[in-house]
Amino acid sequence: MAARTSEVRDPLLREGYRRCAELTRRFGTTYYWGALLLPKSRRRHVYAIYALCRLADDIVDDPDAIAHSTAADLAARLQAFAASFRTGLTDGASSDPVMAAVIDTVRATDIDPECFDRFFNAMAMDLTTTSYQTWDDLCGYMEGSAAVIGEMMLPVLEPMDRAARRPARCLGLAFQLTNFLRDVAEDLERGRVYLPQADLRRFGVDINDRQVTSEWRALMAFELERNRELYRIADTGIPMLPARSARCVGAARVLYAQILDRIEKADYDVFAERVRVPTWRKAATAGRIMVLGPARTRAGSTQSARSLEGAPHVTQDTH
Repeated sequence: MAARTSEVRDPLLREGYRRCAELTRRFGTTYYWGALLLPKSRRRHVYAIYALCRLADDIVDDPDAIAHSTAADLAARLQAFAASFRTGLTDGASSDPVMAAVIDTVRATDIDPECFDRFFNAMAMDLTTTSYQTWDDLCGYMEGSAAVIGEMMLPVLEPMDRAARRPARCLGLAFQLTNFLRDVAEDLERGRVYLPQADLRRFGVDINDRQVTSEWRALMAFELERNRELYRIADTGIPMLPARSARCVGAARVLYAQILDRIEKADYDVFAERVRVPTWRKAATAGRIMVLGPARTRAGSTQSARSLEGAPHVTQDTH
């Protein structure tokens, strides 16, 4: 199987995987640095999954596309992209290098095609839904936009225990919630709010004011607690992975969690500028995890998680 082969001989696939790696390096640096800890035979599959998700997300999230296209036009583009993937998966081939690499990854690692139905459905929601009333409502969206990404990655990581599925789903949720907390200002520019409206009302926040008030700090502290509990649940799955996979996931997990630390350091101000983890720190973290392993690195760089309100709704395994 391709998943066990270190070299890709087909020129189209080789070019496709190269482009997937480049997309990941440019736009998904946390995944890129984490995947470097995997053997080459599996590393490329992480890049291919990321590339598919990135390209689909760009259709519905690109500011220029949103400004110059109708929702119907974007929906048609997303539908065509999804159809291209499904046709290629059925045929086992595609003339597009990136899509060919994605299809090769799905077939080589035996990812359940149903995962992609949930994913594309969630991407379509971004064209019609601009806010979510409750945490449960937001989790309904993240089921297809985040939890399912964890499921897609699992066959690549080759877990030793089927129980790794639930932590993998929680890690996907944790990553996306971190993005939501970091990207509040960018999402507002797109006319979207990914913080539950019920939470905004509870803490007395008008998010459109874009002001760092005591109410805003209390809201963000609450959401960061919720986010860290998701990471804590995800951590239980890391020992269920082979050593190289555990290091890969551990690196990505530590790097993403560092974003929360930086939000706190910025006094919860996510409006002035985008909170970032520098590339040098990502490289250093990946190197540290390679030497020490994910558990010791995580213990030295993240805060302990506390209780999560609504956790059963987030972690319930319904698929």
